[in-house]
Amino acid sequence: MNFDKEFDASGLSCPLPIVKTKKALTDMASGQVLKVIATDTGSVKDMQAFADQTGNTLLSSTQEGGKFVFFMKKK
Repeated sequence: MNFDKEFDASGLSCPLPIVKTKKALTDMASGQVLKVIATDTGSVKDMQAFADQTGNTLLSSTQEGGKFVFFMKKK
């Protein structure tokens, strides 16, 4: 999937992946896609909840080699 910016939250525990994702989205334009890589298992539910609460779109959520990869489109 094409993306405009990547953020690696590997090694960060809740709530830091969400806090840093929110910060990464602030300087992005509407419609741009952020790729987030995380190792915290709680980030799967957290990313979906974050998308629901903020109106951003979680395009995909997958697991690759023990890491969770998310693609979020900024509203």
